[in-house]
Amino acid sequence: MDSETFQLFLWVMSGMALLVFIALYFVKAGYGMFRSPSWGWSINNKLAWVLMESPVFVVMLVLWLYSGIGFAFPQFMFLLLFLLHYFQRSFVFPFLIKGKSRMPVAIMVMGIVFNVLNGMMQAGGLFWFNEKIPTGIGFAYLLEPYAWIGIVLFFVGMGINLHSDHVIRHLRQPGDTRHYLPQKGMYRYVTSANYFGELMEWTGFAVLTSSPAAWVFVWWTAANLVPRANAIYHKYCDEFGMEAVGKRKRIIPFIY
Repeated sequence: MDSETFQLFLWVMSGMALLVFIALYFVKAGYGMFRSPSWGWSINNKLAWVLMESPVFVVMLVLWLYSGIGFAFPQFMFLLLFLLHYFQRSFVFPFLIKGKSRMPVAIMVMGIVFNVLNGMMQAGGLFWFNEKIPTGIGFAYLLEPYAWIGIVLFFVGMGINLHSDHVIRHLRQPGDTRHYLPQKGMYRYVTSANYFGELMEWTGFAVLTSSPAAWVFVWWTAANLVPRANAIYHKYCDEFGMEAVGKRKRIIPFIY
């Protein structure tokens, strides 16, 4: 793939994200609290998460090996941060899920397709087509202020995401299937704190890497999570009332 083809790939992915963003305001993706039989055949949630998230981990590893970039800094650091997130999401998070929930196969397949494409997109943006950060520029890169801004945003976002998932997992006692309004951590400010953390995390990654592909991923993250956060907000309002939800926003504190 040459540079022009890769740029076209980024534009196509951006356009697809726009369609997803619009569609998800009208159609609730049928997993989690919105799971519905209308989405068809479903499988165990833990297995579905592993199958859905692990392809991007594998694709990034394979393309890193193929690129020949080796341990050149800072590209190898970018790879490690990306893999850190997806190792947790693919091989740790699924086994922390409580209960016997299920995920529609259709949702899982769509996730697999996106993750394969995103793996190709991020590898291209990090290892082949990033003019702003030449390969092997070395540790001098860490003298750039935006590098540290990106690192801080990445790890703060990851921390918020992990803590928010922890809060959600411990809302119920064993055998309980009711919904509860989460109150701890960033849930004091937004009803989808886990999504806020993930959006911050990938924004930090984009700032750190200066990769247009990473910014397209931020757009995809927002396109997927912002409409869902809106749906969750309204579900909480319907179940618990506006007074209980209070001044919380949907996904971005004090803004939306």
